[in-house]
Amino acid sequence: MADVLFEPMKIGELEVPNRVLMAPLTRSRSTQPGDVPNAMNAEYYAQRASAGLIIAEATQVSGQGKGYAFTPGIHTEAQAEGWKLVTDAVHARGGRIYLQLWHVGRISHVDLQPNGERPVAPSAIRAEGSRTYTSKDSGMVDVSEPRALELDEIPGVVDQFRKGAELAKAAGFDGVEIHGANGYLLDQFLRTGTNHRTDAYGGPVENRARFGIEVAQAVIDVWGAGRVGYRVTPIGRFNDMNDDAPADTFGYLAEKLGELGVAFIHVVEEFGPSSRDDALEEAARAIRTRYKAASPAGSNPAYLGNGGYDADLARQRIGDGLADAITFGKLFISNPDLPERMQQNGPYNEWDQSTFYGGDEKGYTDYAPLA
Repeated sequence: MADVLFEPMKIGELEVPNRVLMAPLTRSRSTQPGDVPNAMNAEYYAQRASAGLIIAEATQVSGQGKGYAFTPGIHTEAQAEGWKLVTDAVHARGGRIYLQLWHVGRISHVDLQPNGERPVAPSAIRAEGSRTYTSKDSGMVDVSEPRALELDEIPGVVDQFRKGAELAKAAGFDGVEIHGANGYLLDQFLRTGTNHRTDAYGGPVENRARFGIEVAQAVIDVWGAGRVGYRVTPIGRFNDMNDDAPADTFGYLAEKLGELGVAFIHVVEEFGPSSRDDALEEAARAIRTRYKAASPAGSNPAYLGNGGYDADLARQRIGDGLADAITFGKLFISNPDLPERMQQNGPYNEWDQSTFYGGDEKGYTDYAPLA
């Protein structure tokens, strides 16, 4: 019997050889100053080129969008040139790679912001319990109190995503994913717990989703819908997030993204092989069904699942029609040849969590492939 993980498919306009995809993973190893990708980053991604698709780590679209030290950017020519090292290395090994476009919104600190300004958000609500790091020696610090974006500032932030999309194309990526998850700026606008605005971007879901839809349209204008994806966390509470009606909220967004023709929705489902959450399943079902029903005929819309997956659960969910492909995170950190290992049912290297963020080659490019 054929293994569903290794059936090729089309995700929008992109043909992929398997359904074992690499999730975006913050590793905080860009060159300073300037948040520029480098040759070590290129080797790391090239080692993982057998993924059906690599979605590169969250990458800030502006200085304002930065929330953590050492994360890469995509708002200067130098950064685009650094990313060109990465895309060239991945393509030389036959891989495909998208860039994730990111604005952290309120999850930042004044020490990371241009001119020491306050981070921006839909509403001036601080993320309780959220922390970041601002330098090599700072340790973890509480995020700063944000300020609410003025109405006339919002088009400028949309333009930051547009410019990031343009530079990602110049850097040789195969497409982009918009980061609308994990409590960052687009997620903050969408959910009721963080958006208390009373203008055209607040209140009913049609208004709260407006910013994300405008960003998606701006990025589609650069890439075409078939090369653009969007990531969401409908139930995630990371970064002090919540929503009154996640199935309705995220189902509405998914329908609108489907109407735009985006290539995929990437859903952080946050369950393990032995657990299920009724609220999550309801939201995931709303996203999947409303997105696919609204997508244009022949556009190859894909639902990408993420969170707590192993190979067996991935096969089950794809086989049951609950996902089209699965993205893997930690397993790809420690197993650069993860698709090959899944074909052989292991063995798998164990990851070293102490090396996830920052540092050098240790825990980054030194995990051994299969002999």
